[in-house]
Amino acid sequence: MKSRPTPPRHAIDISEEDGIRCLHFGSDWIQGAMRVARPWSLLLEYTRDMMAGLLLRDTPRWPRRVLLIGLGAGSLAKFLYRNFPDCRITVVEINPQVEFVARQYFRLPDDPRRLQVEIACGADYLENAKRRFDLILSDGFGADGRPGMLDTPAFYQACRSHLDDAGLFCVNLLREKGFARSVERIGEAFSGQILQLPECASGNTIVFGRDAPAVEVSFVDLEKRAQALRQQTRLDLRPLLRRLRQTAADGTETLTF
Repeated sequence: MKSRPTPPRHAIDISEEDGIRCLHFGSDWIQGAMRVARPWSLLLEYTRDMMAGLLLRDTPRWPRRVLLIGLGAGSLAKFLYRNFPDCRITVVEINPQVEFVARQYFRLPDDPRRLQVEIACGADYLENAKRRFDLILSDGFGADGRPGMLDTPAFYQACRSHLDDAGLFCVNLLREKGFARSVERIGEAFSGQILQLPECASGNTIVFGRDAPAVEVSFVDLEKRAQALRQQTRLDLRPLLRRLRQTAADGTETLTF
């Protein structure tokens, strides 16, 4: 049995202004944020974009099993926990202090039956994991803004091999941190079956990968799904769909990947 990884040595700081609480790893760069009055909502644009998979798969009760690599302030875990009671969420976080801070200051639920936190390196976890997942979300960075082992061909290939039927992989990338090569590695691991969303104002870009089946859905149907999702969860992905339409080829009425 492998020993637990050595936690990163960077500082973990919390700031709060105008009702917004932020998590930092020893710098001004925001690693996570929460509106104190609405702890279940997705405040940062890139976290909302990472939920686009909810529009890409129109399968009843999807997702049922989610793997989240990188906890941060727990925004994605909390959103899924709140809005998808049938979903079982596994979070892999390398730093136990991050888990403590997420529970103490960002209202991460303590419910190991539905939300389990594993202290491990995400790449090591997948190397040894036996389970498959409907949705794998990768959002792990160090204090320097680099994902390290979470941006390698082996990691992306492991993510693909752990997707269940109709499973999707989703990763948060930063434009200034070797972005183009990262997209190439994802494309190679997923045999070109990837979808790159338009860049967020913050510089984050979300990339999806899939195994099977293919995603082919009209923008009209995506709008309908977005409206239903908004009614169910208050998450409004219509701004993302407008950005997608703006970057799509002229005359394209269907999103395919």
